[in-house]
Amino acid sequence: MILELADIRIQPGQNAAFEEAIQRGLQTVIPKAKGFQGFKVNKGIESPERYILQIFWDTLEDHTVGFRQSPAFTEWRAIVGPFFAAPPVVEHFELLAKSA
Repeated sequence: MILELADIRIQPGQNAAFEEAIQRGLQTVIPKAKGFQGFKVNKGIESPERYILQIFWDTLEDHTVGFRQSPAFTEWRAIVGPFFAAPPVVEHFELLAKSA
């Protein structure tokens, strides 16, 4: 399993609209992608315009090729992209250890 970690910064004052948009995108667009396993979204406390999006994929290529090179990526970015203060910083991780 691969963890995609996206560090998202949005424009000030857009929290409510962004939160609706990201939840809509995560419920309607992302789950259709091959290899999608689930997601988590966390909102910053000290930095309320900062969000951490975690998406779990079967393989790295499910995200970097299957999703990113599909029309679904364009649809996703049309939903959430207008709120970005800067492009998200995205990295991928492999599971090393897990608690029970």
